[in-house]
Amino acid sequence: MALGYDKPLYILAFDHRGSFQKKFFGVTGEPTPEEAARISDAKRVIYEGLLRALDEGVPKEAAGALVDEQFGADIARDAKARGLTLAMPVEKSGQDEFDFEYGDDFGRHIEEFDPTFSKVLVRWNPEGDPELNRRQGERLKRLGDWLHERGRVFLFELLVPPLPHQVEAVGGDERRWDSEERPKLMREAIRQLHAAGVEPDIWKIEGIDRREDCEMIAAECRADGRDGVACVVLGRGADDAAVDHWLRMGRGVPGYIGFAIGRSIWWNPLKAYVDGQLGREEAAKQIAANYRRFIDVYEAG
Repeated sequence: MALGYDKPLYILAFDHRGSFQKKFFGVTGEPTPEEAARISDAKRVIYEGLLRALDEGVPKEAAGALVDEQFGADIARDAKARGLTLAMPVEKSGQDEFDFEYGDDFGRHIEEFDPTFSKVLVRWNPEGDPELNRRQGERLKRLGDWLHERGRVFLFELLVPPLPHQVEAVGGDERRWDSEERPKLMREAIRQLHAAGVEPDIWKIEGIDRREDCEMIAAECRADGRDGVACVVLGRGADDAAVDHWLRMGRGVPGYIGFAIGRSIWWNPLKAYVDGQLGREEAAKQIAANYRRFIDVYEAG
């Protein structure tokens, strides 16, 4: 199986777990069955928004759902039965260090749901703790090798959290660090991950302000014969103007094929639904409209 993915891809991401239950429902720790049911119901509203967008003309072959097993198992099974592109997370939620949600049993869970993509979220600063990065790299290589040995696709969400000295080097200006320094650190992180034997098929890339930096990142992802490897733009929970700009910067760059956006699409309408300020159908309608709008922005370039 050749490394990479070459089709347009517009992922609606709602695999959030720890942050989702805390910020929407005020639940910390293990939720009760009643609390878990409420959380799952809220995720179902997001999914209903995705299905509505498909009914309104979003091409099924380009649409994708990223949902977790903990609160979205039924959604994942339904998406699979409908023939939708399905992505599911492998990582434990809310940890600074990547580890498997289900430990050594991760493979059984992947095979049970049979997602199109298996996804990880990884925090990796190339100037960070070398031992931490080494441990993460070993686990990520294990996962990637397992997936590719079975013809499965590896979706990798790379986050580069700033270190204090890095922000201090640009006068303490986090926005400047984010725009000017983070892309260079992302490129180095990708180099380190490749050197550790980690080989994603698709990289979820944090929004980048300049097109030349998108080109630099995509080239690094495709270095040394990885010609089929793809990139998708992350929403980062930002407002529409910021996400629109990031989508336009990535559009048309060789290797960029779409986006994976979550909170920027569903946060406001879902919060209104959970708070009783918006009906279920209207919330799904607004989520569908937000999702379609980002597709239109990306395709317009």
